[in-house]
Amino acid sequence: MKIADQYHRFVRWSDDDQFYIGYCPDLYFGGICHGENEEQVYTELCGIIRDEIEHRQQRGETMPAAVARVTRDVELMAA
Repeated sequence: MKIADQYHRFVRWSDDDQFYIGYCPDLYFGGICHGENEEQVYTELCGIIRDEIEHRQQRGETMPAAVARVTRDVELMAA
């Protein structure tokens, strides 16, 4: 399994902001990208996650454990 595949990522609509927001709770607190098109936001999110992993690996950093679970954490992270 690729390292990036270990990290849960999701995109959800924000009524308050009126656009989609991308999240990866194991790597970032809160939303990290946004836009009007759900698929484009997801694509951008995946690229950000890959870049973050590559950056951390180049610096020799240990990756955080993938602990977020959809059933438990999605609402907390998107709040």
